[in-house]
Amino acid sequence: MPVWLREHSWRQSLAAVYLSLPLRGARATPANIFCSEQYLKVSIPPFLFEAVLYAPIDDTNSTARIENGNIFFTLYKKEPAMWDSLTLANADKEKLQYLRENAVLKAQEKAKEETEAKKITKQEHKKYALEATMKVEEAERKRIEDLKEKERQKVTKELELWKKQQKDGDNYKSIPKKRELHQEIQPLKERKNEKMNKTQIPNEGTSKTRLKSTKGSCSIFSQNLKEEKLPAPRAAATIKVNFTPRVFPTALRESRVAEEEEWLHKQAEARRIINSDLSELEDLKEEEKNPDWLKDKGNKMFAMGDYLGAVNAYNLAVRLNNKLPLLYLNRAACHLKLRNLHKAIEDSSKALELLTPPVPDNEKARVKAHVRRGTAFCQLELYTEGLQDYEAALKIDPRNKNIEKDAEKIRHLIQGTMQS
Repeated sequence: MPVWLREHSWRQSLAAVYLSLPLRGARATPANIFCSEQYLKVSIPPFLFEAVLYAPIDDTNSTARIENGNIFFTLYKKEPAMWDSLTLANADKEKLQYLRENAVLKAQEKAKEETEAKKITKQEHKKYALEATMKVEEAERKRIEDLKEKERQKVTKELELWKKQQKDGDNYKSIPKKRELHQEIQPLKERKNEKMNKTQIPNEGTSKTRLKSTKGSCSIFSQNLKEEKLPAPRAAATIKVNFTPRVFPTALRESRVAEEEEWLHKQAEARRIINSDLSELEDLKEEEKNPDWLKDKGNKMFAMGDYLGAVNAYNLAVRLNNKLPLLYLNRAACHLKLRNLHKAIEDSSKALELLTPPVPDNEKARVKAHVRRGTAFCQLELYTEGLQDYEAALKIDPRNKNIEKDAEKIRHLIQGTMQS
């Protein structure tokens, strides 16, 4: 049974109420305090303080300070007025139960709204990062295309220049050949004329024979002339062909463009995240950049009772690889030891999210995640949510007697709270 804290002192002004609550040697943390518009609760086992306030307060701006074994509350009133008493007088159990449940529901809705707002902000940041990455990749793609176009123009100019040089070379070679032919033809004509002048005209047979021989010599010469007019063989050359670079080795017609683009975007995003932490990771040793090594180091620190050191090791491992559920599960155990209950709930939920789909190989991890989250809920006195996690763990491992005993204790606590 809890020990009720009855001793307290308070004073007020038109705008605020100042409440001082002694702790009797107990150690309090912000997680032990729950405050809503008209309901205030301080739970430090075995001590318990509960108050239904006289009028609504501004729970957003109100503050609590733990100092010298006391908790000092500054509660700002929603409407300036002087209260007759600190708590609401003549309130029956049903009304107290209603106000208590209403306060818890409002706190859950507020936490849910904050979680949704964080989720939306995270999605916007992720979208902005993706757009920025796509812009950078588009600029890089454009730069590569410009370089290709410049290279293509350069090769085209060189090819045209080479063709022109070949044409000029052929024309230059043909000029001396024509001169040589002209020099050969001129002495032949002179010899022919000399022979015709020296010799006398014989009978018709000899003249026909000479004419035939002359015609034969002319046909041979003309054939040689035709052979000389053939163009020179082309010079050998090598033409370099540049192909479009591809990340994947398969041909474009055999690839899946949509899936490849998605993979490339994910790789670019992963590189961006890793590069953002390079400045902090440069001084680390090679083994300290291994998430598995960091996980083992965190486990050793946890076994030695160094929970803060274990959390730091798990934090660095999560930054290097945020897809390992055991990192979040082990860090949740550290947060439970350090009484960081909200963080323990968050890490257990993340581990359960990564432990999907549920298969026999991850049953033990899922049981641990449900138990640790249920324990954090119960320490926050959210027994209904804690019981749900313990029952989920029992569904996975129905033979676990320890979990069954803890679940039965939570049921008794819920029944006792409802009766009180």
